[in-house]
Amino acid sequence: MKWHELGPFTVFDLETTGMSAVRDRIVEIAAVRVNQDGSRERFTSLVNPGIRISPQVSRIHNITNDMVVSAPFFREAGYSFMNMAAGSTLVAHNARFDLSFLQESLSREGISLWDGKTMDSIPIIKRAYSGLPSYSLGYLRNHFGLGGEDPSAQAHRAFADVEWTLEIFGMAMEVLIKVSAT
Repeated sequence: MKWHELGPFTVFDLETTGMSAVRDRIVEIAAVRVNQDGSRERFTSLVNPGIRISPQVSRIHNITNDMVVSAPFFREAGYSFMNMAAGSTLVAHNARFDLSFLQESLSREGISLWDGKTMDSIPIIKRAYSGLPSYSLGYLRNHFGLGGEDPSAQAHRAFADVEWTLEIFGMAMEVLIKVSAT
């Protein structure tokens, strides 16, 4: 059995203007939906947060105010994301952060909250690869040699983080399936 046969799964990541789901806003949404047959659907969108992105935060994810000024607002991007994710299990690395922003943003826009299944990739990865000194996405990416020559090049951009989370989550799920079959 392949891990995706347990799905469908939608691995997603958000970039934001800060750490507070109440005060701050989403500036980027990215996701890859992996269907039970292994096929994949991709979604990525910058989001106009309706507030300024501070220079400090822009330095983290490299998303500037100029980049989002003509981007869709969350209402449009959120509907598109929710339509893609419908009927799947949402997966995120440190899911509590991303889900809090997603739910708060959906609520703010009057869009139905996510009421489907969710998974945090960290406990799955910890179970498959116990004893690592860190389970941060950056550490895992480097540990598993993902990201090419310069693994920091796209760090903290949502789609790159989704691809790395998907790869590591898939590897961990395969390990756990193999262990459970023995």
